[in-house]
Amino acid sequence: MQDENEEDIEIFKDGEAPEAELGNDGQLHEHFHFSVPEGKKMVRIDKFLVGVMPHVSRNRIQMAADCQTILANGKPVKSSYKVKPNDEISVMLSYPPSDFTIIPQDIPINIVYEDKDVVLVNKTAGMVVHPGFGNFQGTLLNALAWHLKDDPDYDTSDPRLGLVHRIDKDTSGLLIIAKNDDAKSDLGKQFFNKTTRRRYNALVWGNVEKDEGTIDADIARDPKDRMLFTTFPNGENPSAKHAVTHYKVLERFGYVTLVECILETGRTHQIRVHMKHIGHTLFADERYGGMEILRGERTSNYRKFVSNCFALCPRQALHAKTLGFRHPRTGEEMDFDSTIPSDMRALLDKWRNFSQNHTY
Repeated sequence: MQDENEEDIEIFKDGEAPEAELGNDGQLHEHFHFSVPEGKKMVRIDKFLVGVMPHVSRNRIQMAADCQTILANGKPVKSSYKVKPNDEISVMLSYPPSDFTIIPQDIPINIVYEDKDVVLVNKTAGMVVHPGFGNFQGTLLNALAWHLKDDPDYDTSDPRLGLVHRIDKDTSGLLIIAKNDDAKSDLGKQFFNKTTRRRYNALVWGNVEKDEGTIDADIARDPKDRMLFTTFPNGENPSAKHAVTHYKVLERFGYVTLVECILETGRTHQIRVHMKHIGHTLFADERYGGMEILRGERTSNYRKFVSNCFALCPRQALHAKTLGFRHPRTGEEMDFDSTIPSDMRALLDKWRNFSQNHTY
């Protein structure tokens, strides 16, 4: 069920804020687990957890430690505990991970298409798809629970019901949600069998040499940083997943390039990782180094120009532009297209003007 840009990475599982009281069964349950990588410098555990759980505040982590629900190697630790390489860190909550309910919230969402089986949403950048620890409100599923609160077939008590793919918090674009079990099963098979049609627009650093190409490289978590994913030669890492991205140049701006990416597979951060793999990190993708000036000049004017670009679009310049699928009930092939959002349009216009008035 993981898509190329699943909700950042799959560490935000079902859960609520830690509590001091035990659950009805008298015990705590593990909701999150992290292994500290080799070579990691000793750092306070509250600082470490803020780094791997970016949607959770340091204050909330410290409160969890006070409640003895943060464990290092099986033992409760204070927030001042310094993690070491190979430490096993757990966050414990007072109920099983499955014990979770979506709270309906009246949040505006852009619905592109809807019938009794599916709803297609054009998600804005900055909206998380589903709730997780430290991030329980304001998500797309909270909004959908409100929108579908009178639909008897949509069970809002199941936080994953309806999701057949996901896109990152800071990626905009089209997302389909199933409104009943039959639709979810059918759409899930289409994503698994790679018969859906998905095209993304991305602005990447550098002048992409080939007009089009294919990236075929396995993807797994980076052993040096569990918050990141990286590529491996196919078949080298048994835990890595096969991933294929096709790309095509749409427009060149000298130091950056607008590309269209077509997903053959759907892996976590696939486009972001694959484009970095070929030397073209997504513009403004802070997690993968795209918030640095990776191409261009050393002049102060150019640095100011790029800084202004970052301000216009302070998130990875990635938009899920099209989505095609076979309707789960009628069998009709359906294709949808979405407009590039205003922040990316402003970014592209700025680079377009720069390139037209610049000699390389």
